[in-house]
Amino acid sequence: MDIRSYVLGKAMDAKEGARAIARVSSEGKNNALRQMAEALRRKRRELQRANKKDIEFAKGKGLSGALIDRLTLTDKRIEEMAKGLEEIAALPDPVGEVTKMWKRPNGMMVGRMRVPIGVIGIIYESRPNVTADATALCLKAGNAVILRGGSEAINSNRAIVRVLRDVARANGIHEGVVTFIDIPEREAIMEMLKLEGLIDLIIPRGGEGLIRTVTENSRIPVLKHYKGVCHIFVDRDADLRMAEDVCFNAKVQRPGTCNAMETMLVDEKIARRFLPGMIRRFRSAGVELKGCARTRRIDRHVAPAKEEDYYNEYLDKILNIKIVKGIDEAIAHIERYGSAHTDSIITKDYSKAMRFLKEVDSSSVFVNVSTRLSDGFQYGLGAEMGISTDKIHARGPMGLEELTCTKFIVIGNGQLRE
Repeated sequence: MDIRSYVLGKAMDAKEGARAIARVSSEGKNNALRQMAEALRRKRRELQRANKKDIEFAKGKGLSGALIDRLTLTDKRIEEMAKGLEEIAALPDPVGEVTKMWKRPNGMMVGRMRVPIGVIGIIYESRPNVTADATALCLKAGNAVILRGGSEAINSNRAIVRVLRDVARANGIHEGVVTFIDIPEREAIMEMLKLEGLIDLIIPRGGEGLIRTVTENSRIPVLKHYKGVCHIFVDRDADLRMAEDVCFNAKVQRPGTCNAMETMLVDEKIARRFLPGMIRRFRSAGVELKGCARTRRIDRHVAPAKEEDYYNEYLDKILNIKIVKGIDEAIAHIERYGSAHTDSIITKDYSKAMRFLKEVDSSSVFVNVSTRLSDGFQYGLGAEMGISTDKIHARGPMGLEELTCTKFIVIGNGQLRE
């Protein structure tokens, strides 16, 4: 197979789909999404038969139980996919919104209008539910999507895309609006990344290795975050009971996520009061603790933290603890070791809270809440594509608005430039 020609053909099909979906009304998009949800429910057994092939292949390759679990399409997960499409259908349509309008001295009106980006390429791993989630978000925002999932889920993804394309076609929408690269060769990704002019934006979802490979090889703008090295700073003026609950939630509630706390910074003035109970609570939950020399003087059973540990995204029940002199050292630590994802301060001091909000350069900065709340749904944005730590176009959770861009619109009555 000529992989270059194959991928080019898929991209051209998606371009046609983008032109078509851009003309579809909000109600037309919502109807299609609701019908896609019903079709996923109706085709549940067909999806699970395809999924079984992927599971058998994964077991044959010796993939871990955790990875196989992420891959499995249970009845519950298919229902969650369907509900996800319905929830996106219920969200406000950002396309066509005029975000600002002002009048110039010559009488003409100048404004900005939200419009679709065009063709969005999604490169992702493992979870087949991403196929439906990403498709629904892109379609609602008026975009076509090119999906390139991991080879371990190729049969599941192919079956899901078939269902979604059939519904698009039945609604008179060009089926290129949902396009799938259904070959496992990694060369297909490299060819996809060359197609500037056909693909407008690439969004990689997966591990740091995948995201760096995509970013280093893409000729197309990439929206991404490499990893989530998230911090909580417990200030000397913190409510220590609140601090304990927040830090415990940020590490233990779901440690395998990008918004879980990886380093806890503690003000030296309250370290001896705060850390003994906090450490006991973490240990009771099975958290492995690594600490600075001052932390280890408080509890000698804490393992020594190495310099490289502070850069780590553990995605596991492992936590660094560092005692700092105060907010200056805490902010400096975050600036040096952080990943610009999510960082939080626990304090009752208003001036320090405001300083932390202004000076910490992350996509989400919190006061007195868990980093686990860094999420589009938690922010009231509805579903999200992921979290971006970039500073151009989109930063933080990427919902429907982040899958659009704006254009200037000008309305006049014959104005000329003098």
